[in-house]
Parts: sequence; structure tokens; C-alpha cells
Amino acid sequence: MDDHSFNPFISAQQQFDHAASILDLDKATCDLLRNPMREHHFSIPLRMDNGTVQIFRGFRVQHNDARGPVKGGVRFHPMETIDSVRAQAMWLTWKTAVADLPLGGGKGGVICDPHNLSLGEQERLCRGWVRQIFRDIGPEVDIPAPDLMTNAQHMLWMLDEYEVLAGGRYPGAFTGKPVGMGGSLGRLESTGYGVIITVREALKELSLSPEKATASVQGFGHVSRYAIELFQQMGGTVTCVSSWNQKHNKSFSYLKKDGVQLEELLDITDSFGGINKEKAQDLGYEILDSDAWLEQEVDILIPAAMENQITSKNVALIKPSVKILAEGANGPTTPDAILKINARNIFTIPDFLANAGGVTCSYFEQVQSNMNYYWEKEEVLSKLDVKMTSAYIAVSNFAQMNNLNLRDAAYVISVDRVVRACHDRGWV
Repeated sequence: MDDHSFNPFISAQQQFDHAASILDLDKATCDLLRNPMREHHFSIPLRMDNGTVQIFRGFRVQHNDARGPVKGGVRFHPMETIDSVRAQAMWLTWKTAVADLPLGGGKGGVICDPHNLSLGEQERLCRGWVRQIFRDIGPEVDIPAPDLMTNAQHMLWMLDEYEVLAGGRYPGAFTGKPVGMGGSLGRLESTGYGVIITVREALKELSLSPEKATASVQGFGHVSRYAIELFQQMGGTVTCVSSWNQKHNKSFSYLKKDGVQLEELLDITDSFGGINKEKAQDLGYEILDSDAWLEQEVDILIPAAMENQITSKNVALIKPSVKILAEGANGPTTPDAILKINARNIFTIPDFLANAGGVTCSYFEQVQSNMNYYWEKEEVLSKLDVKMTSAYIAVSNFAQMNNLNLRDAAYVISVDRVVRACHDRGWV
């Protein structure tokens, strides 16, 4: 069962169960937190440009709001499933808790391929999604944000529809908006930068120099791009990236042993993060199979694409040179693969700690929108660094004090914070 079709929600529940056993939680608390508090399933009728109507399936899962309003992205993907959305919502609960943000976890999605939709169709789909969920979202209830194959423009369409229905201005109802329209400076960089801030702290802990470190990255969306940017600014070298190729309907890895050049790759990349295979080859990149990013002789692996990418079937590809696995994506490593990685003593920065920069900056945007006052980019990124560094240090110290790995320590801290909130509210 441990392959690319592995159920991510089962994986998320297993991870919670492990933390619950360490904390010795009672059955009622476990039953509450193993499943979402609320789920919304709906159909979105969409009039296409040719006049026909297609029906798209949409979801919104609100896992837990004991610590504050639900926060989480909206994903557009043809392979989206409700169990994937459930898992992502649960992970958001732990992510906001480990970063000590006053928020809960949620996630939304639509089963669609935006590559095959015109801009007008995408706008109508965004507005249709909001119409279906309008009564159950809002700045004090549930604040959506961009995620897989959604962007700032999608969020602005959604916000506009929300404000039309609400009859007022509520800029804090959505985050990830365009700068100048309620968006925060630094939001695009935040998740990728957050990953590298935790990598920086891990390198310090392992007494390794960033200037001598090499990395291989899966994915070439915003997370990967800005992770590469900050890692290179620190003096590190990224030798390989992977990217989904829409034309061939599969991913490829792009290898340049003396270091990939971010700007030249961006020049040959489409709006969804797909690198042009032929042009990359012309620029001197070696084109390899999809899993090749995983088998590079590097110090650091950064999976920053989708869930369930490192499995028991391909984990053996990881070279002995790898010292750090920084999970930029949500749930990129299956439970069986985690066991094998732990057995090899590869220092793992778990997803909900490593990529918490995105939701942290979303929270910053929400705060700025509600104040109607906006910070300079340097201030946003400085606050992000402080928040991510303090979260990492808290988890690292707890791990060392309790003889736990970083993943277990992060889970115990975050689950305990949510449990305390549920207990304080009298829910359990």
C-alpha cells in the first residue's frame, strides 16, 4: 500500500496516533482530533466559454478551530481527493500550532485542471467556489489562501465575490492576495524562505557550513524557487530540480552539477512551474527521470512538490551523502519511508515545521489587512525569520531534552497545544 496511491489521510492519522501515544491522550480527545470537525462537499456549475455547463466537485475541510479561525489553502488539481484535503487540513492544525499562531487548520480544493481552463473560466470557478461555501468562511471563521495551482489572482476573485455577497469590505477574509490589493510583501517568498531558515538552523546544529552544502529540490513552484534563492544567497549550491511537464504528463529532473541557475530556468518556465524540457537541454541541463532528484550525491534533499513522493519503493535511492531532509511539501514522505529514513539517521525537518513560513506570513497578511496598515518587505521577512527560528529552536530543544527525533518532538508540541485549547474550552 506504500506507493504513490497511498491514502494521505490515513498517513496523517497514523502520525497523530503516534503523537497521541507519546502524550497518552484519552480516547475522547483522540476521537476529536483524528477527524475533521466539519466537512463541506459541493458541486460548482460552471458555464464554459463555448456555452456548455460543466459540474466541478469542490471541498472545504475545517479540521479544528480550538486555537482560532481556520486557515488553509485552496487547491486546484485534477487528482484532488477528499482524503488529500482532509490530510492537508489536519497538517495545517499542527502547523499553525507548532508556529504558535492563533489559528486552526483547514483546506479546500476543486477537482479541475486549470491548464485546461481559460482565465474567464477560472474566474467563474473561483466565484462559484465562494458562493457554495460563503456562509462557512470569513475573517473570524475560516480564511482561505492560495495553494497548489492557485495564485494571488484567484484569491482576489474569491475575495471580490465574498465582499459582493457580504455587502462590505473584508480584506482579511482571504490571504495571498496581490500586493496593493490587500496582499503582504514577502508572501511569495515566505514558504520557501521558511524552509531554508530551518535548514540554516539544522546546519548549525550539525556543525555544517552552508557555503559547502549542496542540495537537490523536487518541484519548481514558488516554494522551490524561493528556497533555491535563499539557499544560494547563503552560499549553498543546488545541483538538481524536478518539475512537472504538462506536455509529457510526467515530471523530469534537471541536473547541472556545478549548480542550477535560477534566472535562466525561470525564463523557460510556464505559469504553473513547468520547465521547458527542450530549452533546458539547450542550456546544458541533463534531463533525467522523475525520481532522479532523489538519488543525487548531495547534503540536503528538499521535496517541495506534492504528498507521498518518498515511499518505501524509492527511499533506497537516497545516497549516503544526504544529511538533511527538509520537507518543503505537505506529507511528502510516507510512514514506511519515514521509518527507513529514521533508521539511517537522516536528520529530518518535518513538513509542518519546515514549511510553516507560508501560513505564518498568511497570518501576517491577515493581521495587516485587519489593521488596514502594511509593513515593508524587510519587516515581514524579519518577523518571519524570528518566528521560524524560535519555532525550530523550541522543537529542537524539546527533542534533545526528551530523546526524540525532530518529527516526533514537533508533533508532540503541536498536538499538546491543540489539546490544551480543546480542554480549556471544555470540549473534552
